[in-house]
Amino acid sequence: MRKLLFFAALLAFAVSCGNNPNAKKEAAVAEQRTEAETTPSYKLDELLPVADSLVGQEVIVRGFVTHTCKHSGRRCFIVGDSQKTSMRVEAGGKISGFNRELIGAELAIRGILRENRLSREYLAQMEKDLDERMRQEDGSVEACASEQANLAEMKAWMEANGKDHYSVYYLDGVDYEVVEE
Repeated sequence: MRKLLFFAALLAFAVSCGNNPNAKKEAAVAEQRTEAETTPSYKLDELLPVADSLVGQEVIVRGFVTHTCKHSGRRCFIVGDSQKTSMRVEAGGKISGFNRELIGAELAIRGILRENRLSREYLAQMEKDLDERMRQEDGSVEACASEQANLAEMKAWMEANGKDHYSVYYLDGVDYEVVEE
């Protein structure tokens, strides 16, 4: 009888250890840590020069939030340390949205790097549309001049790099952390 009670107590102890609620949390944290260790991480300024080789891959990008869409919160824009480059981030995965309180914060965002290619023809059409708007409007000359400068910069980059398109990179976000330093 003693042996039977001892076996029952041992079995109850083994079952209770297997139902440890913290064990699942610890396993999930360990899995996230493993994902982060195997996913390449870049500051935005470091990512863009090598972005063409990473399209379609999961990366972690660090940058400062400059804008979140106020109606849906489904996208935000980040800049690098130099503040000369920016990238759009789309909410997805565990990200339900980006709230306005994130503006100014540095985020480490995990997601899939995507590319939108602007062809020469597309840029020519944009230029034509801009010229038409300039003829019809008055008072928005600064905005039009800025757009003209952007288009000229894109075309100059294509010529300098021998490309038939201008790449705009963005991130399909999966999750993010606020960087605390």
